[in-house]
Amino acid sequence: MNNTVAGTVAIVGGCGHVGLPLGLSFAEAGRDVVLYDINVEAVRGLESGRLGFVEEGGEALLKRHYGKRLTASTDPQCLSTAENVICIIGTPIDEHLNPKMDTLLSVIDSLVSHLNESQLFVLRSTVFPGATQKVHAHLQRRLPGIDVAFCPERVAQGAAIKEIRTMPQMISGIGDRALTRARNLFESISHSTVDLQPMEAELAKLFCNAWRYITFAIANQFYTVCADNGLDYYRIWEAVTRDYPRMQGLPKAGFAAGPCLFKDTMQLAAFFANDFPLGHSAMLVNEQLPRAIVRQLAERYDLSKLTVGILGMAFKADNDDIRESLAFKLRKLLAFECEAVLCTDEYADLPWFHPLDHVLEHSDVLVIGAPHSRYRSLTLATPFIDIWNLLGRGGLVQPSV
Repeated sequence: MNNTVAGTVAIVGGCGHVGLPLGLSFAEAGRDVVLYDINVEAVRGLESGRLGFVEEGGEALLKRHYGKRLTASTDPQCLSTAENVICIIGTPIDEHLNPKMDTLLSVIDSLVSHLNESQLFVLRSTVFPGATQKVHAHLQRRLPGIDVAFCPERVAQGAAIKEIRTMPQMISGIGDRALTRARNLFESISHSTVDLQPMEAELAKLFCNAWRYITFAIANQFYTVCADNGLDYYRIWEAVTRDYPRMQGLPKAGFAAGPCLFKDTMQLAAFFANDFPLGHSAMLVNEQLPRAIVRQLAERYDLSKLTVGILGMAFKADNDDIRESLAFKLRKLLAFECEAVLCTDEYADLPWFHPLDHVLEHSDVLVIGAPHSRYRSLTLATPFIDIWNLLGRGGLVQPSV
């Protein structure tokens, strides 16, 4: 018997950085939404009115819709009555930089007894090319007739709600019916959609992240070339970008981190039989940047006698997301060389983080690890490295302000 409710949405992994903004967007569009998540604390947090992370506009939407159009549950049975089930589970990479398809299939196997053949099952997180077709075949053996789509997210943490509404949504499906259902679903929250074949959509998402990762690597390579020769990258950056249209795309240097860029570049490499030298070179460049910073400091100071403070441990500015942040790699490298390393962050919090004032007072040298806006107004009384040029004084070791 088909007991799904037309228009309703269930989101697997719905309390995280991708699922929750999506759920709030559907609720704001008038759909009934249930967020399924195995994270008990995250569900309790929503029930208490706590978003759990930084998301522009998220708290207002949570207050408006939770307990009305939006609910959360740790019981997978909540999926059974939804017309649309969106899965925020992708394909991670293993220690050998190969995609772990079994992780996604294992999650689906744990859900299948709560799904039915009349539903639309949407993959939302990045997957290895060919995964949508494989998931479709996998589900058809248990639920013949279920529709499967891949509609990748392309949002930036902290601005997801805004970007869902303003950016085109890429959609794909196995067969015309799945594509039509996916289009109707995402047109309710976005001003436009772009139709693709499933593998086109899978590659499109990987291309987006690999392109950004490689672009950041160019800037980081230039920064390292300059720093190792005692030159300030930002003097050259300013010269070549000023009033010169063809260089406007040259980024500033900084940690190319987070849960997606590195992972997705390696998935693209794996798909192409590891014949992706641009991607592998970008990985080597971006991952060595923390060591390049330590090298700069070691050339000037006897680090064994110094306490170094890291300002900002999140992987991006004005956000609390610390996943895969290279600031943690920097901390490990410094801990091996220095007398002590003190860490702070304006948004994220771990038990061993210190208040900003404590780090400023007790550090001999500072490194800006994340370019949080708060740090722009600091008057630093100790030498510092600002690889982002957040303070506008260049990327080399600077004396105190």
